[in-house]
Amino acid sequence: MEGSSLYQTYSRANLEFVRGEGVWLETSDGRRFLDCAAGIAVNSLGHSHPGLVKALKDQADKLWHVSNVYAIEGQEAFARKLAQATFADRVFCTNSGAEALECAIKTARRYFYAKGEPERIDIITFEGAFHGRTLATIAAGGQEKYLEGFGPKAPGFIQVPFGDHEALLAAIGDTTAGLLIEPIQGEGGIRPVPTEYLRELRRLCDDKGILLILDEVQTGVGRTGKLFAHEWAGITPDIMAVAKGIGGGFPLGACLATEEAASGMKPGTHGTTYGGNPLAMAVGNAVLDVVLADGFLDSVQKKGLLLKQKLAAVVDGHPAIFEEIRGKGLMLGLKCRVINTELLSHFREAGVLAVGAGDNVLRIMPPLTITEAEIEEAVSRIDQAATAMEAGLERGAAE
Repeated sequence: MEGSSLYQTYSRANLEFVRGEGVWLETSDGRRFLDCAAGIAVNSLGHSHPGLVKALKDQADKLWHVSNVYAIEGQEAFARKLAQATFADRVFCTNSGAEALECAIKTARRYFYAKGEPERIDIITFEGAFHGRTLATIAAGGQEKYLEGFGPKAPGFIQVPFGDHEALLAAIGDTTAGLLIEPIQGEGGIRPVPTEYLRELRRLCDDKGILLILDEVQTGVGRTGKLFAHEWAGITPDIMAVAKGIGGGFPLGACLATEEAASGMKPGTHGTTYGGNPLAMAVGNAVLDVVLADGFLDSVQKKGLLLKQKLAAVVDGHPAIFEEIRGKGLMLGLKCRVINTELLSHFREAGVLAVGAGDNVLRIMPPLTITEAEIEEAVSRIDQAATAMEAGLERGAAE
């Protein structure tokens, strides 16, 4: 990045991709990589999916932007599909996951304000969470590395230790508006919330009269083999934020809510200039048409199981490199014994892409369209990378 005019906020890999197709990415010098990062769980249908490309091109010839001053046909269709497939009655379209979380937080606070309880603003979150990069969402996540240097932490967010139920009970009070949690922590290291605990959180919110808010930005849109990860627990939230895979690579997010939870959001209380624009809606609708088609999610479940089984064998075969495998569906994590970023370099040398996470984890999140043959290839390359790192460790020990 030396000589670049860009903000120096990214530690970028020395890779620049110029084209992609399916699960493959290609650099300008012709090197091909099997993409098991999917743009951090964004390219849900892979690169250059023909249905998405057609939807975007067709819409680009018609209309790009009019703002939310006017009705947008694609938004109505998009919201209707989500409402029919989920718990939600209302949908607000955004450009990103952080914006979807901002809307979710505002929806929860506004709900109690409209009920005559304006003091109920506190959102309880869980250690290790990641909810975005805005001032509100870094406060919600509560991680010091993201808060440092940005002034006072935005008020109204209380973190409790992950899985500490007694601490959670102690944190709930007269000013509590809701609980915000990821069904599987992504940035936090592919840490699943146990099914029974999600059910307990639902019961707790019902008992205390507070709102359950789910962050399914990374876990949603088929990533775990269900349309949304909370479905595995047989529960529904009051409010949910989604993004990443919903746009298949195009910037798109959404906040979903029940009629009751959204009841405080009246005209003028929230808005966005670009959110739900015709281009995003064309792509979002195309993504949902594919993911909601008969058999698609079943295929993700089967491929997720296959990938996890094969990666488990790699973990067993390299005990000096890996500790365990975590996750569900095509949202998996390899907990490393070596430094994850060093292992990631070996992955790239082997021509496979992954993405780091907290707790010394490498995330394996390929497009949902990956084939069984491509799973075999990905696992082979990961095994090759682990073998190469082992060899390096042995040489270092000998020296």
